[in-house]
Amino acid sequence: MTKIAVLGTGMGGLGAAHRIQAEGLRPVLYDKNSYYGGHTASFRYDGFTFDQGPHISFTKDPRIQELLAQNIDHQYETIQIHLNNYWRGHWPTHPVQLHLHGLPNDVVVKVITDFVAEHQGAKRPIANYADWLLANFGRTFAELFPMQYTRKYHLTTAENMSTDWLGPRIYPPSLEEVLKGALSPEAAHTHYITHFRYPTRGGFAAYLGKFAGVGDLRLEHRVVGLDPRAKELTFAHGGREAYDAVVSSIPLPALVPMIAGTPQDVLEAAARLACSTCVLVNVGVDRADLSKAHMTYFYDEDICFTRLSFPHMLSANNVPPGGGSIQAEVYYSSKYRPLTVAPETLIEPVISDLRRCGLLRPDDRILFRNAVLVPYANVIFDLDRAGALAAVHGYLNDIGVAYCGRYGDWGYMWTDESFISGERAAESALSSLTHLTGRSGAR
Repeated sequence: MTKIAVLGTGMGGLGAAHRIQAEGLRPVLYDKNSYYGGHTASFRYDGFTFDQGPHISFTKDPRIQELLAQNIDHQYETIQIHLNNYWRGHWPTHPVQLHLHGLPNDVVVKVITDFVAEHQGAKRPIANYADWLLANFGRTFAELFPMQYTRKYHLTTAENMSTDWLGPRIYPPSLEEVLKGALSPEAAHTHYITHFRYPTRGGFAAYLGKFAGVGDLRLEHRVVGLDPRAKELTFAHGGREAYDAVVSSIPLPALVPMIAGTPQDVLEAAARLACSTCVLVNVGVDRADLSKAHMTYFYDEDICFTRLSFPHMLSANNVPPGGGSIQAEVYYSSKYRPLTVAPETLIEPVISDLRRCGLLRPDDRILFRNAVLVPYANVIFDLDRAGALAAVHGYLNDIGVAYCGRYGDWGYMWTDESFISGERAAESALSSLTHLTGRSGAR
């Protein structure tokens, strides 16, 4: 029997398993946790469902749309998205650059003045993310909004970041669009997400159950060693298992040191890869009218959280009848801003800031609260990333370890992109079997 090992059962690992199963093989899936799903897992507490970070499906890929829909028997909500921002007591619609109306007049005037000056001047060379922001928005907007948010979300400065991750994530407006948004509250809503799907029951993880069933699922199997010559995995409980091909979605800084014989320069490269750590503070409340937005971005650096989402607005089944829920994201990074306190100590500061912003009222009854540590959250695209990643991926390619997902590709991936990444990694693993055995591999 050909044995393809898949390490990790998030969207990347499950995408790999799905692709392997399509070739008539049954992969073996290993996960260190007692549950499958990785960062796309969902948890139920006292009648409240919280995902491990905000997850929605807004893929435009018809194949992925149908796969996910079939997995939940087409029982999903379709929701028009509304996003907003909080800045110094103001709540502009997202993205802010298109919705300046209502901000202080002096700020709006300075933003527009700088925007015009930047676009009329000599073209600015782009060496980093800060240059890109200045070139597209002018100094005032760049410094008051995205540069400030970068320090909270990416934990480093815009000058220390590349532009490799941008894609459609930040919209560079025209002067006409900026002026319309400054003069009228009815400016057009321009965003790369217009609507999304979310399972009616079970949280985002409901999408995953049928994917997890395509292989031999082995939970509580934490990999601590990988020998690419012997083709053997070692687990924390002492067990060892052989494989013919392997696909890994384990975060690269954790994976590389466990590989037998890894050269020192590759170990050093893996150590330079930066990622944020997130503490999710989940709060259940006795009312549902908490927010008009599904997600809010917070720029003020004296507010402890960077982003809020409201799970009860994704499905009414995520909360008890009449209830509401808030998930706050507080970010750290071992490289730039280490977490030095217990996650639970952040619950009260989050609740205090929710009250300060007016999202929680003095008479609100809090029905549930907890804090969840997510050691790997968002890949940080600092200026070390590209060179370090090339060294690590080159080594993994050489030793026949296929990699996938946000933490295997070490990219800024949405869930559908992670799934497709897993499929590609599976094809690489299947191809390696073809070369070794002559067996028909990837189609």
